[in-house]
Amino acid sequence: MAIILSWIHLLAAVLWIGGMLFLSLTLVPILKQEPVAAQRGALFRKIARRFRMLVWISIAVLVTTGSWLLPERVASLREPWDWPGALQSKLGLVVILITLTAVHDFWLGPTVGSLLREPAAARTAGEQRLILLSPWVARLSLLLAVGVLLAAVALVRT
Repeated sequence: MAIILSWIHLLAAVLWIGGMLFLSLTLVPILKQEPVAAQRGALFRKIARRFRMLVWISIAVLVTTGSWLLPERVASLREPWDWPGALQSKLGLVVILITLTAVHDFWLGPTVGSLLREPAAARTAGEQRLILLSPWVARLSLLLAVGVLLAAVALVRT
């Protein structure tokens, strides 16, 4: 059973992180070459909405399978200070990553999307900063996700 749970856990991580890599390394650079901004924005919003749904399904699967697998890695669920350092690091990064993903998906992304549909001259300085911040939040999320993968590899190698 642990092998099946681990496999499902890994598939969910691959979907989430692979999708992030695809968006940042393939889709966004291609869309930036699109000459018609309205088409670019509409296409990206459609793709982002669908990917967001897959991300949250993946998060639910990861949290569920991770919870089921945790007792195999630790002597006691009541003593997290005794858990392996790689596990503590992984779980800490996961909490930060899920929080950042929620902020991006449910507040920052939609806010920036609506701002980008307004004329640039109508935006305040704060709104312009949000627009500039959004891709950096996505990049930070990708970096954290790669850190989670590194901690996961360290965990299975110990």
